[in-house]
Amino acid sequence: MAKILMKGNEAIALAAIKAGADAFFGYPITPQNEIPEYLSRMMPEHGKVFLQAESEVAAINMVYGAAAAGKRVMTSSSSVGIALKQEGISYLCGSELPCVIVSIMRGGPGLGGIAPSQADYFQATRGGGNGDYQVVVLAPETLQEAVDLMKEAFEIADTYRNPVMLLADGLIGQMMESIDIDMPVKKRKIDPKSYATTGTDHHPGRNVINSVHLDPPELEAHNQKLQRKYQTIINQETLVETIDVEDAEYVVVAYGTAARIARSSLQMLNANGIKTGMIRPISLWPYPKKAFDKIPSSCKGIIVFEMSMGQMLDDVRIANKGRFPLAFYGRSGGVVPEPEELVEAVMSFQERMVD
Repeated sequence: MAKILMKGNEAIALAAIKAGADAFFGYPITPQNEIPEYLSRMMPEHGKVFLQAESEVAAINMVYGAAAAGKRVMTSSSSVGIALKQEGISYLCGSELPCVIVSIMRGGPGLGGIAPSQADYFQATRGGGNGDYQVVVLAPETLQEAVDLMKEAFEIADTYRNPVMLLADGLIGQMMESIDIDMPVKKRKIDPKSYATTGTDHHPGRNVINSVHLDPPELEAHNQKLQRKYQTIINQETLVETIDVEDAEYVVVAYGTAARIARSSLQMLNANGIKTGMIRPISLWPYPKKAFDKIPSSCKGIIVFEMSMGQMLDDVRIANKGRFPLAFYGRSGGVVPEPEELVEAVMSFQERMVD
């Protein structure tokens, strides 16, 4: 298929249909409303289910029910809406139910504003729900990557029986780019969903799906099982792009829209004789810690660049292991920085050091 021009949110929605999504449950909130709007028309046309729930809490519990029935299911929201879904996300992880959650970030805290932001990094990678759980988090930089990762998200979710979040911001959701919606994604060998509550034709007895384990040793064993699964995900699903890191004087770490901006900054810096590379995490969890091992000992420092007050900074600290000086530059509240701002931040590295 030839490339087509689409808005980000609509491209993400179409990618979900191409990935075989059976059902969508959600509730409107800007700046992601085009996703449910698009799916409200397209899902029924493809014989699939679309339902606008009465609240975010209702939507995530409908996702739980459809996932328990063995269906490929998704929801989408933004920031404060994702906050309301956190209890259900914890339930999904505890019950080992696969689903895809799209989070199109807006500025915060609180209701904040509808302009693009990256201030939900902690919400996505640490989660606001209870217990020892992890959600796989994928962060696209372009609309083509958003489409490809959206398809991959369903494959990962079904492979590991775990929620996967596609994390983008309002700029990616609202911008337009050309995409190839039929770009192939490797299909995985996914085990039959014998856990599903679809009758007993393929297994004896009833399937009961919940996250209740009242016996402490039993719950501990369940948590240990989850941790083994998470370690497998770390080993198999960590995604990162590195650019000119091997001989860099400075290394920028950025993801999503911030990485788009940083590419222009790198060109400016290198044109001025300042060798600058970039580490772009694509999976925010699992975080690509090993990419930092490629930074040469001659590097003068790492600068973390975010559209927030500094949340990914914590993961960079862990990955850096104290090897290099760290600096930070960020804008918040929906302010989108210019490439020249990062150039200046690198050139004034010492003034911005955080460690």
